[in-house]
Amino acid sequence: RLPALKVAMYVLMVLMILTTVFGNLLIIISISHFKQLQSPTHLIVRSLAASDCLLGSLVMPYSMVRSVEGCWYLGDFVCKVHSSLDMTFSISSLIHLSLISVDRYWAICDPLRYKMRVTNNIVTVFTTFTWLFSFLYSFSIVFSGINKIGLESFIMQVYCVGSCVLFFNKQWGLICSLLTFFLPGTIMSSLYMNIFYVARKHAKVMSERVTGGLKSQGSAQREGKAAKTLAIVMGVFYLCWLPFFTATAVDPFLNFVTPGDVFDALVWFGYFNSTCNPLIYGFFYPRFQKAFKILISTYTCGCNDSIFFAQLI
Repeated sequence: RLPALKVAMYVLMVLMILTTVFGNLLIIISISHFKQLQSPTHLIVRSLAASDCLLGSLVMPYSMVRSVEGCWYLGDFVCKVHSSLDMTFSISSLIHLSLISVDRYWAICDPLRYKMRVTNNIVTVFTTFTWLFSFLYSFSIVFSGINKIGLESFIMQVYCVGSCVLFFNKQWGLICSLLTFFLPGTIMSSLYMNIFYVARKHAKVMSERVTGGLKSQGSAQREGKAAKTLAIVMGVFYLCWLPFFTATAVDPFLNFVTPGDVFDALVWFGYFNSTCNPLIYGFFYPRFQKAFKILISTYTCGCNDSIFFAQLI
């Protein structure tokens, strides 16, 4: 690549990595530090932030060098470990997003039984299962080589020293895409649509009680804000991951016609979702904004954070 292009790629990717790591670290520290934020929902968000932070710190830097330099310098074994960790943290992040949608659905659509159904212990069980499934699924596929069965001759033709590419055959391209993206994406879409419908119905009922049938301005604003938030959540999710998983499912049937640089760009689009998650699930919530201000005041100005605890209630 041209030196100017390489410098631009490094600058852009380093900024993306730093935002991913420190944005998610801020979420993790805020929830761990303030007991007021340790609700079941926020524990899922903290686990999601851990997935994204590990992706940003353990996977994205090595992917950056591979993408810019066009070569993998660390050998085949480290390549397999890197690919496995890449799959693990990405799948874990996707499943956590689905768990958040399930949690929000129960909280809004069945609030009377929510506190009995969803506790911190239940959330711990589900997040632990998510991590174990993501780890075992990813490492077993990569190290068993089951994803490459039937592609041996093709891989021999395109293989060269210094490459680190994860190929999927037709069967596993479909299985991986359906199981780790299209199924969670369908769950998220249907649940968030139901959430918006129920929230709109509740707002309408409350508006009629207060205004005698006339839709209040506050109710309209709440509906607009809810619609905007849901649109951002689903829009970023599909924008980042749909191109990658579509290519993963379709490319084996087209004899891998997608150029390497294009597929690499799709991978970074997927990574970008982990960059956006702390912005969506953290900075959009007033409690997190207050927690961030308190942490910054505490660790930069030396203020006593106990003074600010009441602000989170």
